[in-house]
Amino acid sequence: MDSLTFQNMSKAYGGVSALQDVTLALKGGRVHALMGENGAGKSTLIKCIAGVVRADDMRVEKDGHAIPLASAQDAQAADFRFIHQELNIVPQVSVAENILLGRRFPRRFGVAVNWPVVRARARDALTFLGADHIDVKALAGDLSPGDQMLIKIAAALVTDPKTGHQADLYVLDEPTAALTGEESELLFDVIARLSATGAAVLYVSHRIDEVFRICDDVTVLRDGRNVSSCPIQETTKDQVIRDMTGRDVRDAYPPRAQPYAATVIAQLTSVQTPRLRDISFALRAGEVLGVAGLSEAGQSELLDVFMGLEPVVSGTARLLGRKLPSDPAAAWQAGVAYLPKERRRQGLMLNMSIQANILAPHLHTHGLVAKAGRERREALTMGAKMRMKYDSIDQPVGQLSGGNQQKALFARALHGQPKLLLLNEPTRGVDVGAKFDIYQTVRAFSAQGCAVILTSSDLPEMLGMCDRILVLQDGQQTALLDCASLSSADLLSHFYAPAAKV
Repeated sequence: MDSLTFQNMSKAYGGVSALQDVTLALKGGRVHALMGENGAGKSTLIKCIAGVVRADDMRVEKDGHAIPLASAQDAQAADFRFIHQELNIVPQVSVAENILLGRRFPRRFGVAVNWPVVRARARDALTFLGADHIDVKALAGDLSPGDQMLIKIAAALVTDPKTGHQADLYVLDEPTAALTGEESELLFDVIARLSATGAAVLYVSHRIDEVFRICDDVTVLRDGRNVSSCPIQETTKDQVIRDMTGRDVRDAYPPRAQPYAATVIAQLTSVQTPRLRDISFALRAGEVLGVAGLSEAGQSELLDVFMGLEPVVSGTARLLGRKLPSDPAAAWQAGVAYLPKERRRQGLMLNMSIQANILAPHLHTHGLVAKAGRERREALTMGAKMRMKYDSIDQPVGQLSGGNQQKALFARALHGQPKLLLLNEPTRGVDVGAKFDIYQTVRAFSAQGCAVILTSSDLPEMLGMCDRILVLQDGQQTALLDCASLSSADLLSHFYAPAAKV
């Protein structure tokens, strides 16, 4: 394939325009970035290309010839493949079944499923990806989030058994959001190999460094319209950010306005849990403590300690001078707020309203009788503080963009003035403008004395926001570092260094 052009794409919902006269021109053998803030129209554009949503107006030409694109079947017939940000796997079935999901399973004599062939095709896709450490017979739900994303990527790499033909277009929506650095490198290598075969790759990411590293061209959307489109060499990171946001974001990480206080909010001494050991630190009011390490090193488990989900086996652990909460409900009531790693799976009730999602853990403060007016005012106030974009506070939160879903979780976490804020990958899948809003919010609450524990796979984010960073290796604390003069390379070296006394 030489060229693929989507012309004059337009889509409105209830009179509100999500896309307006957008044109996207892709070329075979090139990686084309699609960027924009959450709510800019990227998700709608992808749905139109996938045939999941029918555009109000759109013309599609492949190598100069018009092709139909009114359904998912049309997209499949056009050799379009999609890798979505959300981990929409079927956890109860095997890796092989997930990889071939939506395809006709090979059969013996036209009747029974030919399982050896199913597993062989799945294994071939994983090998092409460089992820052959994954057992195709394993249950998908038992894998780590990173490996679950790898099997979603592998599903798009399954070739036609007769021709061996790869697709003409691959659309990757935030594919590295759940991947480690090493897993991301595997993906980048695969993208290079796919484009070398002549396929076009549409790469959607908020990670601007990734875009400038692997992409050849970039198109920016804002408010559902084309703002710019050019080869990557003809623009700069600052210009792309200006195109996305309509403003300069000069300081990626807002500076600390004042030193944090001496008051101890939480203290752990020689703590051991079923999955952690040798954890010792004192967290002070207003301090931002990072927790870092390789994937699955114990970062989430350390946050779970304060939510009553990871029991302390030995050592001492105190929160505001008292024993730690025994369960999440007690944690919220004690002034602990938690923003989970997987917002759709762990944090949000997707079919319930924005208001219900914001207020869910705080209703105990309202007494025995529901107070509809008060609840609505509180939800609207928190939504405004987080600069959320929505049609109505009553609409299902699942209808919001990824960034606004994340802001709903922040609105929930910050409602009630928490004493301890637990943030697990708080900016995953969030655009640069929304990230800056989140960073400013964290800084503001830190300045009011709220202690913060932050985990992130984004090392510059950790160094830009944290005062100290606690390093974990296989659940063991190996270092506690001051961030004042720490570089990304210095921090990364501690992930692999032998355990030292801390």
